[in-house]
Amino acid sequence: MRLLQNIAAIAKGMSITFMEMFQPTTVENYPDGKGPLRGAVFQERFRGLHVLQRDTDGLEKCVACFLCAAACPSNCIYIEAAENSAETRISSAERYAKVYNIDYNRCIFCGYCVEACPTDAITHGHGFELATYNATNLVYRKEQLLAISPAHEGDNARFNASDADKMHMIAR
Repeated sequence: MRLLQNIAAIAKGMSITFMEMFQPTTVENYPDGKGPLRGAVFQERFRGLHVLQRDTDGLEKCVACFLCAAACPSNCIYIEAAENSAETRISSAERYAKVYNIDYNRCIFCGYCVEACPTDAITHGHGFELATYNATNLVYRKEQLLAISPAHEGDNARFNASDADKMHMIAR
C-alpha cells in the first residue's frame, strides 16, 4: 500500500513536469530591452545595491551610530565616524560617517542593516549589476553609495539611468 502511494506521488510530480515541458518558454528581455533597466522587472521587495539617503536639506542622514555594522551577520560594513563642525556640515547630527564601506564580496543582502538604522539612512536600492572580474571593485565606498538627491526629490530606491551615469562618473 505504501509503495503504491509513493509511486502515485512520483507520477503526479512527473505529470506536472511533463505538462510544463510542452508550454512555451517565457523569457525576460533583460540584456537587450528598452529603458534604463533594459527589460528587467523588479518586485518592490527586491534588495539590491545599498543607497545612503539624504535628508530634505540635502545633508547625509547617516549619523555614524554603527548599528548597521553591528547588525550585519556577515560583517561587511565598515564605518569611521567624524565630528561635524560649524564650518563644514555633513549631516544634521553631531557626527557623520567619514568612511562608509560595504564589501559586496561578503554581503548577503539580508536587510538587517536597513532594519537596524534609526534614521533610515541606508536602504536597499534596485541596483543589480554588481558583477565584476576584480573582487576589489566590489568594495563600495561612501561616494558610490550616497544618493544623488534627497529622497523627497525623487525615488532613490529605483536605479534609473541618470543616477547610473552620475554614479559611474563619481566612481572613476
